[in-house]
Amino acid sequence: MNEYRETNQAWWNERVSAHAESSFYDLEAFKAGGLALSDLEREELGDVEGKSLLHLQCHFGLDTLSWARLGAEVTGADFSEEGIALAESLSEELGIEASFVCSDIYSLPQVLSGQFDIVYTSYGVLCWLQDLVRWGEVIAHFLKPGGVFYIAESHPFAHVFYDEEDADGLEVHYPYFHHEEPFRFESDGSYATGKKCKHRVTYEWSHSLGDIVNALVSAGLEIAFLHEFPYARYQMFPFLVEDEDGWWRLEEKDGFIPMTFSLKAIG
Repeated sequence: MNEYRETNQAWWNERVSAHAESSFYDLEAFKAGGLALSDLEREELGDVEGKSLLHLQCHFGLDTLSWARLGAEVTGADFSEEGIALAESLSEELGIEASFVCSDIYSLPQVLSGQFDIVYTSYGVLCWLQDLVRWGEVIAHFLKPGGVFYIAESHPFAHVFYDEEDADGLEVHYPYFHHEEPFRFESDGSYATGKKCKHRVTYEWSHSLGDIVNALVSAGLEIAFLHEFPYARYQMFPFLVEDEDGWWRLEEKDGFIPMTFSLKAIG
């Protein structure tokens, strides 16, 4: 596990500066007062004014700081030292009050105290986690009684399809169900940028929708809703087209498969 984590950590540390320069994250628009959140998360999570919010796997903090701009008292956590350093720098530069902690999820209870009204995470987070049962336990640990956990994430079903640059249709390529041994991928760039980086290897895991729900239920959370959507937050496949709201859709078979899900649970 240490080898997998350290390899992924090096990959993410190097991607921070590349992502900060990318149009995908559009840091200049954020600095000008924009929000990094989609309407989906804002509408489904609702009013966060005055509520304490813990953001798991926060990268360099744009979503975390966006919730702060909407009135939440925020804490962001991520295992990337470079990500946390940039998040803290942005918080200071922009005068947005926020706290950040450098830790992987499983160690977070040892370095962060307190409980929160909201625990939040989103988009591209679950594939980096080997143990979802422990993930659910950490979420429950940090939720106040009656607190809300919310996730918006790419749909596990969509990850069974071949997604390399030469993909021209939906071809089943990866297993849907979880395996202890991770997938090993190599890439110069990332989902956000084609900029070439030295660290190329990542280790990732698949988790079924049942795995996700059951991890939360076994930790004592009550599922309030589970929603599925036929569009993606990013260009998951090269043949997707972007709609006017910034979501990515199948052009010929729009609505055929789920590519995003959201879930709300109560502690």
